[in-house]
Amino acid sequence: MALTISKLFTFNHFQEFSFKGSAVYLLLRRREVKTLAMTTRFPGIDNELQKILDANMDHVSARRQARHAFKDIQLGIDHILFKAPCDGLKIKESYEVNSRGVEIFYKSWLPGAARPRAAVFYCHGYGDTCTFFFEGIARKLACAGYGVFAMDYPGFGLSEGLHCYIPSFDSLVDDVIEIYSKIKAENPEIHSLPSFLFGQSMGGAVALKMHLKQPKAWDGAILVAPMCKIADDMVPPMLLKQILIGIANILPKQKLVPQKNLAEAAFRDLKKREMTAYNVIAYKDKPRLWTAVEMLRTTQEIEQRLKDVCLPLLILHGEADIVTDPSVSKEFYEKASSSDKKLKLYKDAYHSLLEGEPDEMIIQVFSDIILWLDDHTLKHSSSSTSK
Repeated sequence: MALTISKLFTFNHFQEFSFKGSAVYLLLRRREVKTLAMTTRFPGIDNELQKILDANMDHVSARRQARHAFKDIQLGIDHILFKAPCDGLKIKESYEVNSRGVEIFYKSWLPGAARPRAAVFYCHGYGDTCTFFFEGIARKLACAGYGVFAMDYPGFGLSEGLHCYIPSFDSLVDDVIEIYSKIKAENPEIHSLPSFLFGQSMGGAVALKMHLKQPKAWDGAILVAPMCKIADDMVPPMLLKQILIGIANILPKQKLVPQKNLAEAAFRDLKKREMTAYNVIAYKDKPRLWTAVEMLRTTQEIEQRLKDVCLPLLILHGEADIVTDPSVSKEFYEKASSSDKKLKLYKDAYHSLLEGEPDEMIIQVFSDIILWLDDHTLKHSSSSTSK
């Protein structure tokens, strides 16, 4: 589930908490603060497996064990993403220790017979992983002829690090650039192909910062409900912002930021909303203080640089999204300097366009993404031929 900061980090509620919650007050009460996610009981699961799923997912060893034990059950759920045949695809999982000494999990999905038409590099959302819902998305893209590559950020999914803790958003982006640059350099079958970024929610912010750091490295970006600015009515007052930063400097890793129910806010289809429980290594606790600060800073930075975005863009957003504001995507579309840009808004749709909508909406969104990829892959091939 791809989620982010906008209307789910309830800063108005945090204001009351913050004035009451001085550093001294928090230090006195920190042992009392419990933010463990509610335990989910799955039908037909034996006690041994349930114990694995109930473990503290702060540490990567527990997340890896839970994913390994639950993988086949995840892929068997009754969701449209997992119903399409995918025979013949070349699927590979890998671990790589990066230059900062963090072991990163990444995965690839390639068409079985033909050479990929282009390469798509995925950036996942807040609290998410590339091993559950995106598994189905990647298989559909690979079946359409595209090579797909995805990774879990440090602290997310199957990569090392404290669960969903972002000490520096810039460092996180650099980690993604490092892995994806290495993949492009070391895979001869994609080395000369057009390469596209695909970011969902917070992953949209990751993709945009990658582009701003590497303006010539990417041939386009697909952004689904991107986190590129906090809506004006949700920006915390300056005093509250300073209080949040002050507390975060003292207790950066504490899970204290108030938050609404994520699945309810992001998934319109009730049956699919229930399936979010099967994403057993997704982060389900309250956001950590410093993670919230970094995401706030990042959206403010990106807002100031929207005009610097110059690559081909496809921006997709649900009109009923209360997680990231569709009006912000409209503003982004208008401000971006890209000469090749397209904005598609979907009536009544929520945040999770590819995971949480009725089947017909998911099919429509996929169709729009494939059509855009086909068109821009063809443009790139025509441009390369004419040179």
